[in-house]
Amino acid sequence: MNRAAARSGSTSRLLPVLWAGLAVAVAVVAGVLADALSSSTFPLRVATEVTRSAMDVAGIACVGMGLLSALLRTTGVAERDHETLDRRLDRSIVVVGGVWVVVVLCDIAFRAADAYDVPVGALGGGELVHWATSLASGRGLVLTAACVLVVVGCATARLLRADAVPPRAALVAALLGLLTPAVTGHAGTASDHELAVIMSALHVAAASAWVGGLGAVLVFLGGRRALLDPVLPRFSRLATFCIVGVGVTGVLNALLRLPGLGALFTTGYGWLVVAKVVLLAVLAVLGNAARVRLATGRLPVLRWAAVEVTVMAMAIGVAAALTQTA
Repeated sequence: MNRAAARSGSTSRLLPVLWAGLAVAVAVVAGVLADALSSSTFPLRVATEVTRSAMDVAGIACVGMGLLSALLRTTGVAERDHETLDRRLDRSIVVVGGVWVVVVLCDIAFRAADAYDVPVGALGGGELVHWATSLASGRGLVLTAACVLVVVGCATARLLRADAVPPRAALVAALLGLLTPAVTGHAGTASDHELAVIMSALHVAAASAWVGGLGAVLVFLGGRRALLDPVLPRFSRLATFCIVGVGVTGVLNALLRLPGLGALFTTGYGWLVVAKVVLLAVLAVLGNAARVRLATGRLPVLRWAAVEVTVMAMAIGVAAALTQTA
């Protein structure tokens, strides 16, 4: 391996860490500025913002890796290549899924402590169980943890025997794990409950497939043109539908939550919506340019496309703060 290839490989491994850190940092800053969870103590506000955004990042990463595994099943990808990549993807899913479980459990503890207005260290087991089982948000997080365990179990089973579990099983479980907090959170308390839940679910599914898919393509296929050529067209078609879905459902979600257009500039929630719209507009421009460069092999491929995912990471942070805003 030459020095350029080594630098490229090192960069691709570092990018997911940088993206995750950026998403969490943006979520914390946006949440505090928008006065999310205003009834909480400041440390708990920061802790819940960190855990919620970290949950989103881990979930989106698992969705992206599961989606890439499915996209590899296409004409032009040799069986040996997709088997090798499958093992890399499954190992990565096990690691990220394990982090996801830990973060979900921390989030349950932080939110239960906030509900009972006690420090996390003073939270009793009975209080923790009661919060996690009696409230919709608590049950949603428990379901998320169960879904993540399924994700990790599927990936582990595939590592032990490749045909033990269908490749899409982890993808479906990861999507469900991302959806449960979304549909049991602020969407579940909206005035138009059913419509809000549906819009939130579609929004999360489209966004996670778009962001996670592009991130996985960059990290796992960015330097492998022979695999990129057959996979990228399939992802590009899917990404187009996802972009439209994110935009439409995002607008409808905002209309359901905001009392009027004036609230866009007079409430913390409104300002976060404006910030997210701006970021999505930037992504709409960058997305097409990045895919064209990847398809034509124009350099620097990773550096250009990584800009898009960097903006996506910021949008994830804003979205995480939105879910925390009353």
